[in-house]
Amino acid sequence: MFISTDALPATCDFLIVGAGSAGCVLANRLSADPKNRVVLVEAGSRDSSWLIRTPAAVGALMKHPRFNWNFLSTPQPELFGRRIPLPRGRVLGGTSSINGMVYTRGHPLDFDAWAAAGNAGWSYREVLPYFLRSEANGSYAASEFHNDRGPMSVVSIRPHNPLVDAFVAAARSLGYPRCEDFNGADMDGFGPRQATIRKGRRESAATAFLHPVSMRPNLTVLTDCFVNRVGIDNHIATGVELERGGRTHFIGAEREVILSAGSFGSPALLMHSGVGDKRVLESLGIRTQHHLPAVGRNLEDHVAATIMVRTKSPESYGLSWRALPRDVRAVFEYLLFRRGALASNVFEAHGFIRTDASAARPDLQIIFVPAHRNASGFPIPFGHGYGINVALLHPKSRGHVTLASADPRDPPLIDPGFLSASQDLSLLIHGLRLARQILATAPFARFGSHEIQPGSEIQSDAELAEYVRRTCVTVFHPSGTCRMGPDQTAVVDSQLRVKGVSRLRVVDASVFPSLISGNTNAAVIMVAEKASDLVLGCEPLVARESGASTRSQPQPSLAGGNVACRILEMNSSASMK
Repeated sequence: MFISTDALPATCDFLIVGAGSAGCVLANRLSADPKNRVVLVEAGSRDSSWLIRTPAAVGALMKHPRFNWNFLSTPQPELFGRRIPLPRGRVLGGTSSINGMVYTRGHPLDFDAWAAAGNAGWSYREVLPYFLRSEANGSYAASEFHNDRGPMSVVSIRPHNPLVDAFVAAARSLGYPRCEDFNGADMDGFGPRQATIRKGRRESAATAFLHPVSMRPNLTVLTDCFVNRVGIDNHIATGVELERGGRTHFIGAEREVILSAGSFGSPALLMHSGVGDKRVLESLGIRTQHHLPAVGRNLEDHVAATIMVRTKSPESYGLSWRALPRDVRAVFEYLLFRRGALASNVFEAHGFIRTDASAARPDLQIIFVPAHRNASGFPIPFGHGYGINVALLHPKSRGHVTLASADPRDPPLIDPGFLSASQDLSLLIHGLRLARQILATAPFARFGSHEIQPGSEIQSDAELAEYVRRTCVTVFHPSGTCRMGPDQTAVVDSQLRVKGVSRLRVVDASVFPSLISGNTNAAVIMVAEKASDLVLGCEPLVARESGASTRSQPQPSLAGGNVACRILEMNSSASMK
C-alpha cells in the first residue's frame, strides 16, 4: 500500500531503499509471504505521467527535472574536460521508467565470467532461470530461452520503422548475419530489438512488479522520501534515517536493509553511513563504521560515439511538412489503439559484432537510430535523418564514485574515467569506420542522405579520435561500484551481503563484477529475482530444457521466510506452463 501521510511505520522486517528495477522486484517477491513486513522507500514520486507511459516520449525524460536525478560526471580529462550527463530515474520504477526499454540480457559468457571470478551461483546456466521467471514474452514461444507467462511484458516492436529493414540488409550485405533472437543461443549479428512494452505502454519494473501487488497489507511503499543514511550499530544494520516533508524519521529493519539505489546511489549511501575508505570518510567528517575501501571503485559504463546523416526522405521518425499526415495519423492511432510510432521505443534495432574474429564474445554494439538527433535537445526531432551509435561493450577504462561532502543532499562526485585506457578509443574509431560502411551500402542509397556528424571531411584516425573525444557520451549502463567478489576489490559477497556489516545487502547494477554485453535493465531484474531467493533462504532455481524452472531440491521447511519460497515456486511453476 502507498502511504502519502507522515504516519510512517516505525519498523519492518525488510527495508528496501530505491524503487527502481531491483527494488520493485524485491518488494514483490519478499512480500509474497504475508508474514514478511516489507517497506520500499523511493526518493522520487509516483509514475503516473503520460511521458513515462508513452514509449516514444523517452527523449523527454532524459533531462526531466522531476523524474531524473540529472547527475553530471566530473570533468573528463580525455574528453577535453567535458562533463557528461548521467541520467538516472528518480520515480517509481527508477531508471526503468525513463530508459529506452530495451530487453537484452547479455552474452552467456558474461555470467560465466562472474562465476569464474569466484562468485558461486552466478554462471549463465544458474542465472538463466531468473531471467525466465520475470519474462512474459509476447513474440517468442516458451522455450529453453523464453517464458511467456512471467510478470514483465517483453515484445518485438511491430511494425518497426522501414529504415530498420535497410539497416539489417546493409549489415548482411557486408557479411554480418541476421540475429533472430538476441536472448537466445547466440547474440552475434543484426536485427530488431525486443522491448519492455505492454499493449503500447512502457512496462517498467513498477508496472510489472509493484503496482499489481501494491495493495498487499504487508507491503508499504513510501515515495518522496530521501534516505540520509543506514543506521549501523556494532557492524549490524538496524534501519534507515530518512527525510519526508521536512521531517526526519528512522525506520527500523528487524531482518535486513537492502540498498537498491543504483550504481551511483548505493555506494554514496554506504559512504554516508560510514562504510567506505576510512581516510576519505574521516576527511569529510563522517564517522567510519566499517573500513571498506572498495566502495565506489570499479565504475564501468558503455561509452558510445555516433555517425549521423541527414536526408530529405520522410521515412525516419521526425516532424516535417511532408511527414505531417503520417505524424497526425500516428497520434490518433496511438490514442485509439495504443499502437504505431508512439508505441515504439524509437531505437528499434541493433547488432553485436566481434572486431577480433578469435574473440569469445562481441566487443561492439551497433545501435541504429532511425531519427535525426536535434542539436537543441528537443525530444521530438525536427526534420529527418538517421544514424548509428557505436557502443563499447567491454571498456578497459575504470572510474569511481565518491562524496562531494558529508551532506547526503549533495550529489556524489562521479568520475567514469572515460577513455582513460587507450584501447577504448581505438575500438570506437574502428566502430565508426564500420558504421560508415553500413550507411554507405546499397540498402541506404535510396534515402539520398549525407553525413553531418562528424562529416565526410573527417577521415584520418587522428581526426576521428578528436571527434570521439569531443562528442562521445554514455549509453547509461553504469555498474560495478559495489562489485561482487571474494577479494579485497569487492564490496559484497556472492550472496550480495556487504562485507563486514550484518543484515545489509546491495542489489542493483553496482554489484556486477564486470559489465555485461549490452543493455543492463534485464540483468538488474535477474539479479533482484535471484537476490529474493538468497534473502529468503530458498533453494536456487534450476533451468529445464523446456524453458521452465524448478527448485534444485524440495524445501526442508515452511517455517519463517521459506513460506515465501513455496509461494514463489508455485507462482513460477504456474507462469511457465
